[in-house]
Amino acid sequence: RRARDRRTPGDQVTFIIDRNVNYTNVCVTDCDFCAFYRHPRDEEAYTLPKHVIFRKIEETLALGGTALLLQGGHHPNLRIEWYEDLFSSIKRRYPIHLHALSPSEVLHIAQYSKLTLDDTLDRLVAAGLDSIPGGGAEILVDRVRKLLNCYSKATADEWLDVMHEVHKAGLRTTATMMYGTVETDEERLEHMLRLRALQDETGGFTAFITWSYQPEHTERGGEEATGIDYLRTLAIARIVLDNFDNLQASWVTQGGKVGQLSLA
Repeated sequence: RRARDRRTPGDQVTFIIDRNVNYTNVCVTDCDFCAFYRHPRDEEAYTLPKHVIFRKIEETLALGGTALLLQGGHHPNLRIEWYEDLFSSIKRRYPIHLHALSPSEVLHIAQYSKLTLDDTLDRLVAAGLDSIPGGGAEILVDRVRKLLNCYSKATADEWLDVMHEVHKAGLRTTATMMYGTVETDEERLEHMLRLRALQDETGGFTAFITWSYQPEHTERGGEEATGIDYLRTLAIARIVLDNFDNLQASWVTQGGKVGQLSLA
């Protein structure tokens, strides 16, 4: 609590009104903790057409929203031109902040479009990308990433390298941590320390968001961590990540009551 009060005194909290839109659930990485992805030929696979995304943006703006969080799977048939067309179309039509594409999505686009990371970022920014969310970090320890079958989508170093280049290009990003699978307490701490080191170097992270693994409908299964574990993890993050201006309360995964407690 003392760490929180030093950062934001007087019980103040900040928020934005945004909408999380998943533009596709098609993905070829097969992370075993994910209940969202579908293979390209699955019956439930989808890629949203532009008019559906536009409608969702209009609904967001009507409710006072100012930002669109746009993320999806690693679709094998979408090249950078698809994203350029979508982003530029959004920006021509709507006054909205485009917070889009996790580091692993950016790597995927670069690989499948046969581009360098720098060229990919330059083209996405020119098309309208404003900032990048911190998805796909999970735990930034390769032992854990290999056990979760997410090592192939991005190693810990690759995730951090993308964030470094994004910050160098002048964009801000968030950072995340999904815990409660196979990692140790020491590996959670290693994750935070690696984020802290990059923040010391670039200052490009706006916020840290942590949440517990959600086991329902996943290949991995298992149990969800407790609310107490969440509050303790967030408390440690407040101490370790003293160079982050914002720590976000994950009320979506933890529920309203734990979300309220986490604000303290």
